[in-house]
Amino acid sequence: MELRTLEYFVAVAEEGSFTKAAARCHVVQPAISQQIQGLEKELGEPLFERLHRRVVLTSGGLALLPHARACLAAATAAAVEFSGRAGLLGGSLALGTVGGLEGTCIPELLGEYYRRHPAVAVNLVGASSPSLVAGLRNGTLDAAVMAAPRNDPSKTIGTRVLLRDRIVAVLPAGSRAPDEAMTLDEVCEAPIITYGPDSGVRGFLSDAFAANGLRLKVAYATNSVALQLALVTQHIGIALAPCSSPVLAADRRVVVVPLTPAISFDKVFAWRLDRPPSVPLSAFFDLWAEQLPGGRSHVR
Repeated sequence: MELRTLEYFVAVAEEGSFTKAAARCHVVQPAISQQIQGLEKELGEPLFERLHRRVVLTSGGLALLPHARACLAAATAAAVEFSGRAGLLGGSLALGTVGGLEGTCIPELLGEYYRRHPAVAVNLVGASSPSLVAGLRNGTLDAAVMAAPRNDPSKTIGTRVLLRDRIVAVLPAGSRAPDEAMTLDEVCEAPIITYGPDSGVRGFLSDAFAANGLRLKVAYATNSVALQLALVTQHIGIALAPCSSPVLAADRRVVVVPLTPAISFDKVFAWRLDRPPSVPLSAFFDLWAEQLPGGRSHVR
């Protein structure tokens, strides 16, 4: 059983397609198919069920997948370890992000990280907070910057608070004084423009409205704050967006007002607690602890 074969197996499992797996691994499809067939013959049972437009894992494939991922991760860690022993850290760091990353300390840390470890390939993956949590759990992400998970029954996700944010109301310029707070009852009187149901922030909004005996009814949903503002300028409704978003201050076509009661949430740096961090992630934590004392603390 070779590492390359396991790499092909994981690629097919994650892509659900031999064609997409071949493109991901930069090989022709017959090469992928031949390796998988050889692996199935070696293990004595099929690993995939070939359907019309996709392939899915069999029970044998499901059993093999975590072992294959562990083998590939161990091989990568070993290669990175010996690169570090040679004086130059290599490997990759997959970092998931939601919008508003520029409002945290992460860009500054990544700048210094690049100056110290230029050979590490940092892949920034944009997605909603729930998708990032899924990426942490399935191992496709090393860490993520996102809205704090509202619950983690398994207690496998560690977090450190980067930013305490709050939700504000955004209206067309001139329609309200900036210091005139808006109640949630007032917000409910207008069409609401805010995040989609796949966003972590949407959950905090729904909870806050429910706690005040109100139902959050969203007329237009988009996870792009810039698009939310564009809809506001068309007098479609009121946007509910994070105060930290840099596009709010830059757009003079709108006015930003506080909400009462306030709706706050944490933006956090998150990682897996139930397995050792990769060497590149450990180096990132070391840099964080050096640059910002307490970088390894406040795990909850």
